[in-house]
Amino acid sequence: MTATTPDLWHHYGRSRAETDRGIPASFCWIWGQSTGPGPEVLGPLSGAHVADLGAGAARHAAHLAVHHPVSRIDAVDASPSQTAMALELFGQVPRLQILSTDAVAHLQTAHASYDVLYSVFGAVDFTDPRELLPAARQALTPGGRLVFSTPAHFLSGHVAEADVTSRKIAAKTQDGKAAWMPRWVLQAHVWIHLLDQAGFSGISVETWPAGQGPRPAATLLVSARRPA
Repeated sequence: MTATTPDLWHHYGRSRAETDRGIPASFCWIWGQSTGPGPEVLGPLSGAHVADLGAGAARHAAHLAVHHPVSRIDAVDASPSQTAMALELFGQVPRLQILSTDAVAHLQTAHASYDVLYSVFGAVDFTDPRELLPAARQALTPGGRLVFSTPAHFLSGHVAEADVTSRKIAAKTQDGKAAWMPRWVLQAHVWIHLLDQAGFSGISVETWPAGQGPRPAATLLVSARRPA
């Protein structure tokens, strides 16, 4: 994101931040944020250097920094408004570093730096995976793990793409003007192929059903490793 690019995430999570300012007591991967596995999916976290890709307000990252023995967690987000919100909410949390930067650019400068990378409907959804996944593999230590949750279908109900194709989804600028952004919602076999091409091994995909709430969506929970 450059200085001239509109920040299409300005409004996201803002109303919640006005009333919910605490560090979450739990960590959930699933779209409805009410069921499914927790941070144990990330593997052992003791002494781990972790990054949340597309961290938004950094709620998941703050949970890990407080409730798990990581050495450090970097909450990475390209949106200035989201990183400003994260700093306001959790800027004083020990072991949590909030970084306002593009995920791919950051990973490309972090060779073999991270033990764990994860994304909860974050940068993996909104970045061309042909750029992000190779950069993630490069940034992981040998044996390091990438885990992400992503919609199993579009929130409109349309099926996920059977090829590496994004679809435009509605957004709005800070002043409320209509805009759009690309989102990669891909079928499970496409993610597996992309991860394999990027050099990952131990690839697994679990499908979790849609929960309750507005625009419910099933979730793909994907994990892979950089070969040791």
